[in-house]
Amino acid sequence: MPNPIVYAVPFFLVLLLLELLFGWVRRQQTFSLSDTLSSLSLGLSGQVMNVFVKAINIGVYVLAYQYLSLFELSAQHWWVWVIGLVGYDFCYYWTHRMGHETNLMWASHVVHHSSEEYNYATALRQSSTGFLTTWLFFWPLAVIGVPPTVFVISGAVSLAYQFWIHTRHIGSLGWFDRWFASPSNHRVHHGQNAYCVDRNYGAILMLWDHLFKTFAAERPGNQEPIIYGIHGQLNSCDPLKANLHKYADLLADFRLATTWKERLQLLVSPPGWRPAAAHALDPKPAHDLSRFRLYRPTLNRATAVYCLAQVMLLFVLGLLFIGFAFELPLLWRVLGAAWLLVSLWVLGRSLENHPGQRRAQWVWLSSLPVPMALGHFALGLPLDQLLMITGITAALLALLLMRSGRPTVALGV
Repeated sequence: MPNPIVYAVPFFLVLLLLELLFGWVRRQQTFSLSDTLSSLSLGLSGQVMNVFVKAINIGVYVLAYQYLSLFELSAQHWWVWVIGLVGYDFCYYWTHRMGHETNLMWASHVVHHSSEEYNYATALRQSSTGFLTTWLFFWPLAVIGVPPTVFVISGAVSLAYQFWIHTRHIGSLGWFDRWFASPSNHRVHHGQNAYCVDRNYGAILMLWDHLFKTFAAERPGNQEPIIYGIHGQLNSCDPLKANLHKYADLLADFRLATTWKERLQLLVSPPGWRPAAAHALDPKPAHDLSRFRLYRPTLNRATAVYCLAQVMLLFVLGLLFIGFAFELPLLWRVLGAAWLLVSLWVLGRSLENHPGQRRAQWVWLSSLPVPMALGHFALGLPLDQLLMITGITAALLALLLMRSGRPTVALGV
């Protein structure tokens, strides 16, 4: 059976297109091309990584359920599902909160917040390294006997719910905002403004934020508009940099620290905390929100169309890979994942107008036989049809790429 995410992603993309259309009709557009395609790229790269690592979270949970559970709760009872959903939401609150309040976990979660827009594409912008720590927070549900099936479905419900709250087009919902995660209070969560930082962690319920004093209501836009993004801008569309830049900063500070106490403290301290030696040897300016400027690489029209076409192709191939990866031998699975991740990196260079990006794109076009070989030799798809589709696709993309090299009217996208 194909991965269920294959069925969910097209539904999310339809909602994204509807939001895009709604913004265009109302002339209140909340999308930019570079930011949106970067978010889609990071979402796809995260799902490609999940092909290999998703089993870690589920595996840890199953082991805890088998060997540590104190009770045997049956999924046949409705109240077990209530416990599972509410319990998952509680554990998620602490996972999410620690993702903001500890350096090591922020290094992973920062990916989701690095978008400087706030829309349904932002919801798809996910980390590829979250598996390193999230398994630490959910095993208590296994100890009280919540069955793995209930755990997995509760997680899926939580993830699906969180998609719709990533929009600027839905305003205040009154009493609903106070007790449930909503667009209004999740906009606060994504803001850089002082009153927004480390607030509103809940996935579905705001109960835990009220209980642990982390709730903040959105202020009127004419009073204080929310500025999205992160302290210390990413300024890149490179998915590799987006996923690893905070780890690189931590490693640099780890090396500069003079004691092991400081090195360990660095990992668990709030973002922004640095060892004394790091402050002295590599000082960094204080964050000044008044100097914030949106990162918007300038692309010509043809390059923008080329990048959009490339994303569409990579999403189709990516969903096929994710859906049927379980049928592939390990070697083919690694080859397919590597090709997709490198392809997304090449896309990021083009979105940034990086020097040498056109050369990288020509090399990428020459690699299109890789997914063709994967489809034929690993999945048994008809070679003649694959040859025809690949040839036509490569020809069209090559024409767009040649066009993108010509001087045209620049578009700030």
